[in-house]
Amino acid sequence: MIEIEALTRDFGPIRAVDQLSFTVSPGEVLGVLGPNGAGKSTTMKLITGFLAPSAGRVRVFGSDIVQAPIVAQALLGYLPEGAPIYAEMTPRGMLGFVGRLRGMDRLRLRKRIAVVCERLSLQEIVRQPIGTLSKGFRRRVALAQAILHEPRGLILDEPTDGLDPNQKHEVRKLIRELASDRIVIVSTHILEEVEALCTRVIVMHRGRKLVDETPESLARRSRYHGAVNVRFDQRISVTDLERLSTVRAAEPSDTEGRGWTLVTEDPSALIAELRNGTLPRDLQVSELYIERGRLDEVFRRLTTDADE
Repeated sequence: MIEIEALTRDFGPIRAVDQLSFTVSPGEVLGVLGPNGAGKSTTMKLITGFLAPSAGRVRVFGSDIVQAPIVAQALLGYLPEGAPIYAEMTPRGMLGFVGRLRGMDRLRLRKRIAVVCERLSLQEIVRQPIGTLSKGFRRRVALAQAILHEPRGLILDEPTDGLDPNQKHEVRKLIRELASDRIVIVSTHILEEVEALCTRVIVMHRGRKLVDETPESLARRSRYHGAVNVRFDQRISVTDLERLSTVRAAEPSDTEGRGWTLVTEDPSALIAELRNGTLPRDLQVSELYIERGRLDEVFRRLTTDADE
């Protein structure tokens, strides 16, 4: 596993990462979530050995990243923030260069370049200078170099940044496949990424870990967990909705007065009330579903409470 123990990094008087501890095992996709400046990218650089910790330690499959960096880094693939790659090289040249640095022999390198180019749909641009490529293609080339040597651990900083929706879908599918037998740590500020990819989430704020749990349990913290979203065939007032005994709060979800989010502690009882004629008899429900919870609301509350 990858083990992080009391990891701390100071930049002069500023503490970017503060006593951070966690472990990750193969088969897990850990999302490190936080607002800008939370310390996510610094944490990724500490795990991969690109920065030395001010205190604490990182062990990668038993090897200390400071004491045995070559051994530990050989087991990792790293996609840094911003995907820095050589603009004057072609993708094929870049991957060949990285593979030789990784000590791959010629036959294996040729096979792996073909595999990663196919999986990331790079075949049509492999001989084009990287500097002429779109941001999405550059991002995919940077991801290709991270997985080229089939690492046991993948550290990905904003892996889908700059990709269009189709490209995001393909990259997330690839990451899920890779995670079946290896460790994946994804740094992101995009909540959609967490829901689509991660089996575990750490929320960071000002360098500290606020929570470490599954996306499902994080969603259960939301005041909207179990809320009933309902749409009627005609306009209805909040006064009518507040007649329902199981409704704690009613919030409009459109500007027409037909769609509502009904916050409740018992969604089944509320649905039964909607059916039993408490509301005007000519009112019909056209759409209804129960919410799992809103990560954006939980995220805002966690970070705001931390500030306070």
